[in-house]
Amino acid sequence: MSSVFRFSRASLPATPWKNGGGTTREVASWPQGAGLDSFGWRVSIATIAAAGPFSVFAGVDRSITLLEGDGVRLFTYDGRIEHRLDVPLQPFAFSGDEPIDCTLLGGASNDFNVMTRRGQWRADVRVLDRATAIEAAPHGVLLALRGAWRLDDEACSEGEGLQWSDATRAWHATPEGADARLLAVRILPA
Repeated sequence: MSSVFRFSRASLPATPWKNGGGTTREVASWPQGAGLDSFGWRVSIATIAAAGPFSVFAGVDRSITLLEGDGVRLFTYDGRIEHRLDVPLQPFAFSGDEPIDCTLLGGASNDFNVMTRRGQWRADVRVLDRATAIEAAPHGVLLALRGAWRLDDEACSEGEGLQWSDATRAWHATPEGADARLLAVRILPA
């Protein structure tokens, strides 16, 4: 059983993409140390700096949330998916099986990404703006996007968060200002 780990968005190492179109900062993955072909779930923050295709992840469900920037247009060439990810803090879910391409709607953008292996895990991704009781989950990530938050007895400033895995936890999240926003991810068995 593991405990709760604190992280700072600013201190997460950036890994450049193979295609040169951006970088990824991994927040957490399960099991720990799992590669892109073997994770059960993965949470990361990406900077999209150039147009191009998203990596296809067969058997994976994805959620992407614009954090900052102008956003991107997500689409498939057959027209089945056409989505402007240009409103911050509104999660958009899609299948990792889809051959998604993207174009920039301006400059680079930063996005919060959650991937879960279909049939094993599912994600509940929400952006909170008020005091909320967060239901128990065996894995999850809480990230203070704007302002400061109190997460049970833990204080998190903007850009800080908590991650837990393999230890079922419920939380009470309380904002410390009217404009505060918290990204809450609960990872649950499928």
